[in-house]
Amino acid sequence: MISPGSHPLGRARKAAPRTTALCAGLVAGITALTGCSSPDPDEGTNGVGKLSAAQIHAKAKKAAGASATVRLTGSLISEGETFKLDMQLKEDGGLGKVTSKNGEFQLMRVGEQLFLKAQADFWTHDKGDGKSTEADSEAADKLDGMFVKVPEGDPAYKQLTTFTDKDVLLEGLLTLHGKVATGDRGSVGGTRTIAVSGDGGAGGTLDVSLEGTAYPLRLTRAGDAGELRMRDWNEKFTLKAPAEDEMVDYGRELPSD
Repeated sequence: MISPGSHPLGRARKAAPRTTALCAGLVAGITALTGCSSPDPDEGTNGVGKLSAAQIHAKAKKAAGASATVRLTGSLISEGETFKLDMQLKEDGGLGKVTSKNGEFQLMRVGEQLFLKAQADFWTHDKGDGKSTEADSEAADKLDGMFVKVPEGDPAYKQLTTFTDKDVLLEGLLTLHGKVATGDRGSVGGTRTIAVSGDGGAGGTLDVSLEGTAYPLRLTRAGDAGELRMRDWNEKFTLKAPAEDEMVDYGRELPSD
């Protein structure tokens, strides 16, 4: 017979503090052991993070050059003027919109044909008194909301074409100046990245994908000259010249300030 005060549950209660202390000690020991070995930062990645900065940069440029398409969004500062871009680009052209100090306009290039589309106020030219001439107003009304084919001999053709040229844009944007070095790991749009910078960031910084193909996903330009996101690599999009009823022929040269 079990006498009062000697119930097994009573013993268990008395032993509990010792058992709890033992368990706590084991947990602490295991935690200490696991803390000695940090997880591999490259586990589950494409392995690019293990390469040198120069190799990462070269790999990102090669991936970008091999891609059939890309979408660029963000800001670009050139000669003191800020341009906001949202452009889809492929080998034979591109389409999207550009915002400058003169307003917003759409661009489309199909092969060598370049088209520009804007609202009336974009085409109206201020003569210094806040008023436009009658000829300006008439031209603006004619061009309002219509695609205008930019003549190849027009002074604006070369500059505007640059915004639609995948190879030219990427060649310039992906160039880092100075000695390249790897920087912090982070993420762009939910994708893990590793940074590669030129001259400690003064020569520009690229965030390169650590998942899948090593595409460049973000560029911070040297000298605070803007930041661009690069996405939709190799994603197809339709590029087709405007229909006849969507276009208007301005002539040999677009209006200029």
